[in-house]
Amino acid sequence: MDQRNRRSVAIGVGLAAAGAVAGIVLGSTLSAGAQTSPTPSPNSGGTTQQQQQDPSKATHPGETLLTGSNADKAKAAALKAVPGATIERVETDSDGDVYEAHIVKPDGTRATVKFDKDFNVLRVETGGPGGGHHGGPGGESGTTSGTSSSAV
Repeated sequence: MDQRNRRSVAIGVGLAAAGAVAGIVLGSTLSAGAQTSPTPSPNSGGTTQQQQQDPSKATHPGETLLTGSNADKAKAAALKAVPGATIERVETDSDGDVYEAHIVKPDGTRATVKFDKDFNVLRVETGGPGGGHHGGPGGESGTTSGTSSSAV
């Protein structure tokens, strides 16, 4: 093979290699971008979309996040009922109570504090991703009832 043919072959091989690398990079980029929502892993224990949602956002139809003085009252009452808790969100309740606060207790347990219209604590429901909210995992079996306090 003369020098001219070797140069042509070398250029062709180089272009083919560059094309293959570009194809691999483009293909992996496109496949990574195609996954738009998290998929539960087989070992995730059945993670649901609800568990993956932002805990600071209302998650059920008919519930709205509390704002202003109502939010302040609900947060204060929840922290009085469960000192040291972290408030995830406070919202209206579509299960029959008036308001609720979704919290994480100091031990890491999720719970929901239920209130009446005057922000008196009716009960603290523990367990599950939303504290047994809406009959979800944890259900009512973890409910602490009879917890009552005056409005804040």
